[in-house]
Amino acid sequence: MAQKKPRWVIEKEQAKKAAEAETVWLFGLHAVRDALMNPAREKLRLIVTRNAADKMAEAIAASGVAPEMADPRKFTAPLDPQSVHQGAALEVKPLDWGRLEDICAAPPGEAAPRVVLLDRVSDPHNVGAILRSAEVFGACAVIAPRHHSAPETGALAKTASGALERQPYLRVTNLARAIEALQGMGYTVLGLAGEAGDTIDAALEGRRDQPVALVLGSEGPGLREKTRETCDQLVRIGFSGDFGSLNVSNAAAVALYASRTD
Repeated sequence: MAQKKPRWVIEKEQAKKAAEAETVWLFGLHAVRDALMNPAREKLRLIVTRNAADKMAEAIAASGVAPEMADPRKFTAPLDPQSVHQGAALEVKPLDWGRLEDICAAPPGEAAPRVVLLDRVSDPHNVGAILRSAEVFGACAVIAPRHHSAPETGALAKTASGALERQPYLRVTNLARAIEALQGMGYTVLGLAGEAGDTIDAALEGRRDQPVALVLGSEGPGLREKTRETCDQLVRIGFSGDFGSLNVSNAAAVALYASRTD
């Protein structure tokens, strides 16, 4: 008689099957074009209007995906009616960027890397904007917990305006363990908190040539207690006056700029 599998084994196998079956519908000209041009992206189904197909002709040809033509008045892709799709939608598999240790390793002879970690930032528009900033400022990864954070979605990809295809977005099981892994790789991990005494500039005095990770929490609750305890230091963005706080995506951009190596 075959031995019955433990529940945890069954649940792990079910989660794996669900992940393998998961697909994402990207929409909008920029997001779809960049996904079509990304050889690492597994593409399943492309739906476009004639106008969108003409605008993306080169990307469609390079991808080898046969487009399905749709009437702009009755767009057939399974999207939210409020989605501004611009006549283009692409069904894809989520990207697999690989291991944190490989993505965040400091390249020999290059500038010290920067990483952004997000503690329960669930708004896809905020995460998309953060991916754009991370790409602009040269961060090697944006890292978020697998649960209670924004997954790859069409809204996230559209806000990222193509950055999702180029900027590693790693989803980890446990954020505190990810922080500890970075610390083991030589990173200084700074958690952003409005009440912190030191600014980012002060905390990085004499340490800009070292790897730095910036941790940002969700708007309102901010960083969780466990995250605060795991960071090397809590820091704040230097403000001109007591007038409130920045949106998390704006804070990420300012923090990345403040932590630059030059």
